[in-house]
Amino acid sequence: MLSKNIYFENFKIKKKNKNLIPLYNKLIKRKKIKDDLINSFTNSYSYSFEKNQLKKYKKFNSYSIYGMGGSSLGIQAIYDFFKKDIKKKFFFFNNLQTQTNIIKNKKKNLNIIISKSGNTLETIVNENIFSGNNKLFIVEKKNNYLQNLALKLKSEIIEHKNFIGGRYSILSEVGMLPSELMGLNSNKFKKFDNLILNKSFVKNLLTNVNALYNLVKKKKTNSIILNYDESSNSIFRWYQQLVAESLGKNSNGVLPIISEMPKDNHSLMQLYLDGNKNAFFTFFDVLSSKSTKINGNKMLEEFKFLKKQSLETIKLAQKNATKNVFKSKKIPFRSFEIKKKNEEALGELFTFFMLETILLGKMMKINPFNQPAVELIKRETRKILI
Repeated sequence: MLSKNIYFENFKIKKKNKNLIPLYNKLIKRKKIKDDLINSFTNSYSYSFEKNQLKKYKKFNSYSIYGMGGSSLGIQAIYDFFKKDIKKKFFFFNNLQTQTNIIKNKKKNLNIIISKSGNTLETIVNENIFSGNNKLFIVEKKNNYLQNLALKLKSEIIEHKNFIGGRYSILSEVGMLPSELMGLNSNKFKKFDNLILNKSFVKNLLTNVNALYNLVKKKKTNSIILNYDESSNSIFRWYQQLVAESLGKNSNGVLPIISEMPKDNHSLMQLYLDGNKNAFFTFFDVLSSKSTKINGNKMLEEFKFLKKQSLETIKLAQKNATKNVFKSKKIPFRSFEIKKKNEEALGELFTFFMLETILLGKMMKINPFNQPAVELIKRETRKILI
């Protein structure tokens, strides 16, 4: 068990690295620096907004999020995960858009424009074409395009702290301000302080990182997520950026691939089971006590074993069957099962994956916080357009 909210089955790899615990103690366990990325995971982190500031923004019926990568992926992960319980509509402009009429009432829609640098080309273009009059900016407070635009429009600016990179920003202003507008409680996401005191969590985190490091050393660098919960696909799109952008450097890296289950049993599973042995797997599911049941009266005799089953029990059977086959074939995997959909569980998951990525990067002697190659494309694009 990872925590009371998450069942966790770890990789069955026991080889240990003596450098990992000292690295954890140095990077994670201490909280000495106020202006520090890890501090943004904690309850002591000071947001650049007050909750009472948000009252005027809660009157809107819908919200448009303008941002690329970490400026929108985490927010969409939260929204999609809790969508059935969120009364407000959220729209995401996270690529160069072609749809023009998705927002019916722009007067009751708040446009939230997010960019750490304030110079993200796609965000600037989408904001220019699609946004209405009501604007809120989350941007680093320095001389940049979006800061200057906000000042010209006399729009409110929430500071994007300069020590928080986009893909690690989900528990900062970037993710927590929109989550409050969704009607969620941002305080409940912040589980770091409790988690690092939880011996089971820390042990599983370190065992997990140790296993990942050993797998990568063996050239198993495809990280395939077998996702059995449709509402969690956006979580792993966030995870893709986190891992790929943090670790993909110096001819190294891990490639996260999302596989929708059990659908992909009928397309990709043949490759997973019998193809190149360059991958490790993550089973992911959200457990549910409520599920549609089979109509036994309509079931023919040859499939009578399904008569008393539900969609949930069938899905669990398929998942456990896949695990059994993986075990027999000695395919490395871990497994997460969310016991209940709530802010605490999702906050723990965000924290686990960010700590995992930071530690793995340091083990691989890679800086997990920069993205130098991406900047090459930004500069080349600008040269072409000028």
